[in-house]
Amino acid sequence: MSTSKKQCFVIMPFSKTSERHTGNYWNKHFNDFLKPLIEKNSHFEARRSEPIRGDILKQIITNLIVSPLVVADLTDLNPNVFWELGVRQSFPKQGGTITIAQVGTKLPFDVSTKGTLFYHLSQKKNDDFFAKFGKAISSCLNYPISPDSVIWDTISGRGTFYEVIQKEETIRRVDALIEEIEFNTYWIEVLFKLVDEKANLAVVNFISSALEQLLTQRYLDEDAKFYKDLRTIYINIPILNKVLDMYPNEWNKIMTYFGGPDLWKKALNENLKKKMMDQIKVLKDIREKLQKAY
Repeated sequence: MSTSKKQCFVIMPFSKTSERHTGNYWNKHFNDFLKPLIEKNSHFEARRSEPIRGDILKQIITNLIVSPLVVADLTDLNPNVFWELGVRQSFPKQGGTITIAQVGTKLPFDVSTKGTLFYHLSQKKNDDFFAKFGKAISSCLNYPISPDSVIWDTISGRGTFYEVIQKEETIRRVDALIEEIEFNTYWIEVLFKLVDEKANLAVVNFISSALEQLLTQRYLDEDAKFYKDLRTIYINIPILNKVLDMYPNEWNKIMTYFGGPDLWKKALNENLKKKMMDQIKVLKDIREKLQKAY
């Protein structure tokens, strides 16, 4: 295929499918009818699918996924053609897909909802088909991300299956984030209490993996202040952990950091605890909104 042209991958039978439609018929149909018709659009060069065998199956699947244009001839309802069309429409949009069939073909319900173009055996009756087919090719070229798969119409977009799953995943992430910040808030309160009571306890580190994921991926559509407040918490967590790690058996020094004579440190950590509590409330509100969505 010329490197200056885009590939149009044609899905069609390659062997006899009926008494009229023999292997020779399909060869002629591609070479004399479809290929010249497709290549009237100078941007495309037509290639035909081949018999499905193990050694070329991966290449066929690759062609079905990456080709900017796929034309599927559904005449005689050939199983291989429908399998290849299913592969094409099961992947994210890479280009356009046009389905065609000979006049008289009774399409199954699951593909009948898509606009299939019907052609006649007689060239003289195909003026309308030629015009619509040419427009369809141009549309695929000019609007490559326009949806033409019922599968992706169903699982992507607002309120669809994909968005519901995405919402549930976001809620799970927010739950993990709330639990993480609640744990950190509880642990900093425990440290203050231990300082006040001059008590001792095995040290547990603060955690921040869920917070780091949010700050990295920005999967919540919130304003700059929201992320700034969370980043303040995130920055302080390794500082607190460093103190705990530096003095694992020196509780007096840990007490000094979280209280004792350096009251400004206690005030700083009290402020951090307040930020954590404020963010827990904000995140719970976000979670409630997510649950009510759609």
